Amino acid sequence: MRFWMTAGTLLLGLAIAQATLTPKAALERLFTERPAKSEWFAPAFLQQVPLAQVEAILQQLLDGLGRYEGVAPDGPNFRVNFERGVVPAQISLDAGGRIQGLFFRPAQPKVALTPEQLLAEYRKLPGQASMLVLQGSQERLNLEADRVLAVGSSFKLAVLEALRQQIEAGRRKWSDTVPLRPEWKSLPSGTLQNLPDGTPLSLEQYATQMISISDNTASDALINIVGRAEVEKIAPRNRPFLTTREAFVLKNPQNRQWLERYRANPAGRAALLPQLARLPLPDAGVFAGGPVAIDVEWFFSTRELCALMSRVQALPLMSLNPGLANPADWQRVAYKGGSEPGVLNLTTWLTARDGKQYCVSATWNNPQARLDENQFFLLYTSLLNSLK
Repeated sequence: MRFWMTAGTLLLGLAIAQATLTPKAALERLFTERPAKSEWFAPAFLQQVPLAQVEAILQQLLDGLGRYEGVAPDGPNFRVNFERGVVPAQISLDAGGRIQGLFFRPAQPKVALTPEQLLAEYRKLPGQASMLVLQGSQERLNLEADRVLAVGSSFKLAVLEALRQQIEAGRRKWSDTVPLRPEWKSLPSGTLQNLPDGTPLSLEQYATQMISISDNTASDALINIVGRAEVEKIAPRNRPFLTTREAFVLKNPQNRQWLERYRANPAGRAALLPQLARLPLPDAGVFAGGPVAIDVEWFFSTRELCALMSRVQALPLMSLNPGLANPADWQRVAYKGGSEPGVLNLTTWLTARDGKQYCVSATWNNPQARLDENQFFLLYTSLLNSLK
């Protein structure tokens, strides 16, 4: 007796095998059968997250956390164990056994570090680092907390504070509507740049997008709405207070002459801004490699960021994105972070179950190389865990 297997029956066999796959097995396969294959994922998933992006995330986890050691159940979800850390993960499969949902939380340390060990690890980071942990007004940990470093999108705390002050003074209302102007549109992160010119948005909508998903167009809109000079009163070191669009234009390698003029004459920088406004945005791929001119940035100390956070942390929109903190561990979490190649900041306000309040802010700069984000996230998560 002979058996014939056509291509169709082979595909059917694969489909049946896929359909019997458990979520745990599907998660394990991502790390044991490399590289990932498109047929493991539902088409709708790959429309949102391309396979190349999935593979980049998986490789980043392996590069940052070392050898893969297995997957363990964690309630309805899972924990992916690596040599140097643990990554909480969620996964869901469709009826055909294909991944339709996949989410990795920031890595957690395997072993809790003492405060002294944490300080020692932060000191080992190449480049420059600053870290501050406050309980109320009392310092719990301090590593160069007054050192001024680039902080990426954490600058948006200053923009939010300028808006909050104007609303508190009765000059504006959260419900005020302002049409989106084309000259405010910037590069991602964010989505507002994709909206039609003139789309009406409330100040609350701009602020919510700016904080929850770090929308650059929303922040540029608010800098223009509240006034650059008003933000500079809150952050006087940062004059002129750049929009993200202006920063992207200055960092564009094609605009090297403008960057050199900007660097050469600090007193004349504001006069260059109208000319920068006429230059096009670069392709986002310009910033896909190593650090690019991180002297064109927004500069704060971790102490200043905690002071800013203390003024805005009570706003409801500050709790939409908890960052690396687990909201289940706290009565309330407020968060803002920022990054670009060579720059990373995380600033979190925590209210414990007993009402105690903490601020945890950490910054890392290295103009010479990309940062090991997983290493930084592990240290920061250790800081947060030490306060529970």
